[in-house]
Amino acid sequence: MNQIPLYPLRFEPIYQYRLWGGRRLADLLTAPLPGDGPIGEAWLLSDRDDHPSRVADGPLKGLTIGQLLDRSPNQLLGKLSRRFHRFPLLLKFLDAREMLSVQVHPSDRQTDYLPAGEHGKTEAWVVLEAGPESRIYAGLNPGTTQDDLRRALANRTVADRLASFTPRPGDGVFLQAGTVHSLGGLAVFEVQENSDVTFRLYDWDRVDANTGQPRDLQVEQAIACIDFAQAVVGPVAPVLEASTPVLRERLFNCEHFRLWRLRGESPFLVGAAGTPRVLVCIAGEGQLEHDGTMYAVGKGDVLLLPAVVGACSYQPRGAVSLLEIALPEVT
Repeated sequence: MNQIPLYPLRFEPIYQYRLWGGRRLADLLTAPLPGDGPIGEAWLLSDRDDHPSRVADGPLKGLTIGQLLDRSPNQLLGKLSRRFHRFPLLLKFLDAREMLSVQVHPSDRQTDYLPAGEHGKTEAWVVLEAGPESRIYAGLNPGTTQDDLRRALANRTVADRLASFTPRPGDGVFLQAGTVHSLGGLAVFEVQENSDVTFRLYDWDRVDANTGQPRDLQVEQAIACIDFAQAVVGPVAPVLEASTPVLRERLFNCEHFRLWRLRGESPFLVGAAGTPRVLVCIAGEGQLEHDGTMYAVGKGDVLLLPAVVGACSYQPRGAVSLLEIALPEVT
């Protein structure tokens, strides 16, 4: 395998049952949804032992991203290869037909609440589909104390203590670890640290149809991880970086990831020399050119551009909208 050069890599989506999910992801992804029950998440790029992403096509088909990293770290991660021993981000599509639990994630510094080998979980959403009934809860109302929150839990009035807004397609929402949050009635793209640590504070008093039981809560851990001093969270203000040949807006820039939205109809460059990038097509279609080969990239497609691939030309067929994600630079 070491003799096989890396190329733009497409991975098989990993579908996850969630009682709050629906069937909307069938309209975003070409891989058929399993069964007929609610599918809440499609893991698009995951370097986790329990759910490893596998290459979908080409000479490296069937290999996991972990195997690629083990055997070709420099080609895949470039100048970041000494910093990361597994891919540090987890990328998903979420179909939240119903409300997620009210939850919080610990930060990297809250090691008492992280299982061995886990990280904290700072994350961000880009809203793909939303309507008048959609809702995002993000952060606490100003002045809310731990005692206030405990009383709200006892009275089942938690939503009254949460800041919220009606999202619109295109909104970007940044959730620092320690932010209480929930969402429902919408579909989003999610980028996060490679972590699966979630503490549920409240689950709307519902019962899981698969088990006939309410889901477990982790109230004490959740409260311990909440940043009670954090301000109310709303949609981010995009930063315009370029207008031609493509409209490039930066939505997120934190210590864990950077994300841009690119919109245009003329050919433009994506990727960067010496560092990996991930492309997510959220509208339209086109082709990515690398080393004389064309790779189709349409709505719902996700491609990892290894560091050795560098910058490539993306050639739209009509109007297209892409997300481009970068790993944190070496500090």
